[in-house]
Amino acid sequence: MSAKRIVALVGRRDEPTDGVADYCAWLGGAIGRYGYEFETFRVDWLERGWRAALADLQEKSVAWHGCWVLLQFTTLAWSRRGFPLQAPRILDALGKSGVHCGVVFHDFEPLGGSRWIDHARHYCQLHVFESLYKRAERAIFAVPIEKISWLPPHHDKAAFIPVGANCPEPPPGAWAHTHGARTIAVYGVTGGTRTLPEVADISFAIKRANRAVGQLHLIVFGRGSREAESALRAEFVGADVEVETLGLLSPDDISRTLAHADVMLFVRGQISTRRGSAIAGIACGLPVVCYAGPDMGWPITEAGILPVPLGDREALSGALEKVLSDNALRNALCQRSRRAQEQYFSWNAIAARFGAALREPGGVSSDGAVAGAAGELQPGP
Repeated sequence: MSAKRIVALVGRRDEPTDGVADYCAWLGGAIGRYGYEFETFRVDWLERGWRAALADLQEKSVAWHGCWVLLQFTTLAWSRRGFPLQAPRILDALGKSGVHCGVVFHDFEPLGGSRWIDHARHYCQLHVFESLYKRAERAIFAVPIEKISWLPPHHDKAAFIPVGANCPEPPPGAWAHTHGARTIAVYGVTGGTRTLPEVADISFAIKRANRAVGQLHLIVFGRGSREAESALRAEFVGADVEVETLGLLSPDDISRTLAHADVMLFVRGQISTRRGSAIAGIACGLPVVCYAGPDMGWPITEAGILPVPLGDREALSGALEKVLSDNALRNALCQRSRRAQEQYFSWNAIAARFGAALREPGGVSSDGAVAGAAGELQPGP
């Protein structure tokens, strides 16, 4: 069997959109140019039970001898309620088949909370993270290695590779804007108890910008956008703001929507190299006004972002107003986003770093940077 084959293992599908499945599809489409064959295999533990699912996996993995098998890990992909205790058994089963085991940590820190069940879940998730890392030959993280608190002091098998956007880059010339109302794009609204606080953040910032620069056009799309529509419209009653909610869009429609916006507003927590919805704005050459936090780090800081302290609506409003009223600043931020996309966040760049990380031997430096990839992922001076 060819050692150039990569199998991505995925678990329970997320609904209505599945970011991990999108990630695998985009990575698989790009990594072929580096000599790899990429396929996805779903472990149907939820439908069949763990015993049957693991037996099926072990049978299938005989054909993967000598290949890389990458477990795509999120806590809810491998558990019903955030206790993914069975996940390490997947690597145990694979180890019997002579495959090279890796883990892509889409979740990298245990969830918090003040209830006793939250403490139990935190302890369980931390144990699983450590167990998976111990068993894996390679561990890929979508945030810089120094952001991960639980890694051992010597973590030479850990690599940092950012995620990419789940939409294609717009073609040259797609950024031609009209001279009408400035357009603000919001990609996704968190559901549940987070919907109303995010709507409040959006409306607070846009109302202030509306008073400063005049008529605005707000486009909200993606997961949670339809559910937030009534709350959004209620917030902008009497304001000179046109509100448009589009729901779920195809990848091409995401690109077209973002390419015709003037700025992205990102309030779904803090921006980081693991937030694919924010990186979609970068991929489409937009300035991104966003919240910062502990997870924010290089190379997201190379893009055209204007970060403000997490939860500071006044600062968020000021940053949005500044971008919308200063054409020179906005154009400069657009150029930064396009450069960052090409160097760090394009799927071509990501695939090159995966190829380097999975090569034998080595491929990963002591700080988690991937050596030997095109546009080597290391901070500049």
